[in-house]
Amino acid sequence: MDNWYIAIGGQQQGPFSQAQIQQGVAAGIYTRDTLVWRQGFANWLPMAQVPELQQPTFSPPPMNTGSTQAHEIDYQIHGNEMQFVEIELDPQESTIAEAGAMMYMSDGIQMETVFGDGSHASESGGFMDKMLGAGKRLITGESLFTTVFTFMGRGKGKVAFAAPYPGKIIPLDLRNYNGRLICQKSAFLCAAKGVSIGIAFQKKIGVAMFGGEGFIMQKLEGNGLTFVHAGGTVIEKELQAGEVLRVDTGCLVALTQTVQYDIEFVGGVKSAIFGGEGFFFATLRGPGHVWLQSLPFSRLAGRIHEAAPQNNAGFSTQGEGSVLGALGNLLQK
Repeated sequence: MDNWYIAIGGQQQGPFSQAQIQQGVAAGIYTRDTLVWRQGFANWLPMAQVPELQQPTFSPPPMNTGSTQAHEIDYQIHGNEMQFVEIELDPQESTIAEAGAMMYMSDGIQMETVFGDGSHASESGGFMDKMLGAGKRLITGESLFTTVFTFMGRGKGKVAFAAPYPGKIIPLDLRNYNGRLICQKSAFLCAAKGVSIGIAFQKKIGVAMFGGEGFIMQKLEGNGLTFVHAGGTVIEKELQAGEVLRVDTGCLVALTQTVQYDIEFVGGVKSAIFGGEGFFFATLRGPGHVWLQSLPFSRLAGRIHEAAPQNNAGFSTQGEGSVLGALGNLLQK
């Protein structure tokens, strides 16, 4: 595929694929007057003069969401560090969630465990479609089953889903992101019925071998609300075309499909061994939007494991602030 370059404000950016440029145009980052160049061009040209970049190429790719509209749901997020989301349902409206995420629900809500991701496509498809949907979830490390909550009463019904560890719940409307988002495994919490939960393969070998989230990430598709969970504090970054952001691999929560994601070596053996940041970090290249978390669950679990007793003797009765420390434990024997 040709490598394209963009000139913005007298600065050259790139190389980009043709698909990335098209997505940048669809997002309003580039205009018909933006100068572009690739191998074979004698001079820089405005996009309006490049046949490959003309309509209908400018049109964003169609959403792979089928013809079914996701259910319209209302919600309210409660709490600060340990949050939960309360979803309000009209009669016959449904929401899907990971097994075990439910906190409470009002009378009149029917709970059903289904095979696969609970989307309309998996329901209307045959046995192989359901197996494929369940297989995708199994590959991403999730359960084969999803729970569907449907309000069967009159008025309004409510169901709440709790975050699994300290952090933030992020509400995302997939219609604002061209119907698709990529997120780390286990980030998905719940969504309106009609949202499909699939897999997104990272094609580069560096991502496959050394990415903090592994070769496979979750892909959320549809035209409804979805809720993902992240640890600690969440920050959002809007990357311009060609802008690069380097982050710890575990701190990446989600990204739009226009963002390039790769893994880069720290650079020096001494930095890798003694820097405390690991050997690799994620390189994110715009254009697009990314969500980052300050406390990956793997980091939290590692600190808990380090603080836990390693000799199966149980916790010491000496407090952590004891001036005796390990000597106090010896005196107890």
